[in-house]
Amino acid sequence: MNALFDLPEGESGRTPPRQGSVAGLNAVIKRARDIMRKDAGLNGDLDRIPQFSWLLFLKALDAQEEDREDFAPDGFTPLIEAPYRWRDWASCRESERLTGPQLLQFINGFSEDGVVKGLLPHLRRLSGPPQQRIISTIFNDVQNRMLSGYLLRSLVDTINEIDFHAQDSVYTMAHTYESMLQEMRDAAGDSGEFYTPRTLVRFMVRMTAPQPDDTVLDPACGTGGFLVETYEYLRKQHSGQLSTQQIDSLESQLRGIEKKPLPYLLGTMNLLLHGISRPHLTRDNTLNHPIASHRQERVDVILTNPPFGGEEENTVPQNFPTGLRTTETAWLFMQVVMERLREGGRCAIVVPNNILFDGGVGTQIRKKLLSGYNLHTVVRLPNGVFAPYTLIPANVLFFDRTGPTKSTWFYELPLPEGSRNFTKTKPMGDGHLADLETWWGGTGREGRTVSEHAWRVPLKDLDENYNLDLHNPHQAEKLAHRDPVEIIGGLIDTEREILTLLEEVKAELEKVDDEG
Repeated sequence: MNALFDLPEGESGRTPPRQGSVAGLNAVIKRARDIMRKDAGLNGDLDRIPQFSWLLFLKALDAQEEDREDFAPDGFTPLIEAPYRWRDWASCRESERLTGPQLLQFINGFSEDGVVKGLLPHLRRLSGPPQQRIISTIFNDVQNRMLSGYLLRSLVDTINEIDFHAQDSVYTMAHTYESMLQEMRDAAGDSGEFYTPRTLVRFMVRMTAPQPDDTVLDPACGTGGFLVETYEYLRKQHSGQLSTQQIDSLESQLRGIEKKPLPYLLGTMNLLLHGISRPHLTRDNTLNHPIASHRQERVDVILTNPPFGGEEENTVPQNFPTGLRTTETAWLFMQVVMERLREGGRCAIVVPNNILFDGGVGTQIRKKLLSGYNLHTVVRLPNGVFAPYTLIPANVLFFDRTGPTKSTWFYELPLPEGSRNFTKTKPMGDGHLADLETWWGGTGREGRTVSEHAWRVPLKDLDENYNLDLHNPHQAEKLAHRDPVEIIGGLIDTEREILTLLEEVKAELEKVDDEG
């Protein structure tokens, strides 16, 4: 596995992978889930996927350690000492494998001569090189939630069938893992704020067009989707063109910050599986630092979908200027993002509708944005992009730090013909963004034209509140000529679709309750 330690591509002294195909990995994951469903300590995918993830992390890490040992026999220092390596307790000879209560004790920890020993306590205490500190940070909040040591043994044996020594196996597992994260979002309900549809993520990455020398930040990175897609984008756009130095520095230039332990664990695993050898993720609350401190760590590109409508500690607003304090996290993140961009930097950020029209603090922040940054494009997303877990209308703001805004293009992304909303079963796909991407005009945003979906608004045409909640003038004209019966019929259809979405949410909640 060519990840943490930059091994030569495709080289390994180990045997070929036993489970590298999509079908083989899916079969392993299905068996693993079947085992975890039997354990009384795990309730739904919100428990099962993290349990699977930290065990998978240890398995993958041990494969990297084995490869590193092969290529550096004289100077090898293991990150994890025996008997806590995967090979020592998970893939050792069958006669040496712990199971039942003994395995639980080994993993959860036990006291001996006044010292707490065991796998998880050992991993939490790791310190030293950056890689060890990453491991320690990850496992500081990890708990083994399985109650049966026999089922845990079966789960470990199942995960042991995955071989991470071959690169194709790693990439296959990476894509399989991505689908697991999406399933976890589906099970998360109102905890799903850390997931952004990959279609939207890829579009935002392409339109900001990160370059190999750019430092890219997601200040609320969740499971690392923006960073993974940026890495994949750069690999495809610059395949064979990057110098050794650029390849070495690329990973350190992809940076994420995440305050919650679960997304941090999942994000670290996600980046590792996608070949990002040293994930530059920080476990922290971006908003917990004085706004002035962000000026010391400016970056070239920011790609993010920060949480909105959330709650923070009462002390958090104190980190912001007196006249710009608020409890709305979206406004706080907007201020941070603006401060973190260096001159010439560019940003794409998902925001709720109220960011476009809120008065008070909102007016002041929009004024600051428009006077100091070029808000060149606002993409108005259609209903249901984040359904069924939020029906809040959202937008993507694209701006750069190249001077004040003179005019802003608005593009209202249409729904497919005959649809009123995107839904969980009929989500937005890459094809739905094709016309928008064609209209975009490349990195220079050249050749843009007014259309039924696009219009341009000069700064001087905005009101004194800098209201950006501007509706498509062409759609207003079409609406004025619609038959009243057609309008009423459309409203009835919309109400039916909302009811359907609510029924889907209810069904998901009942499913979680049943599994619990």
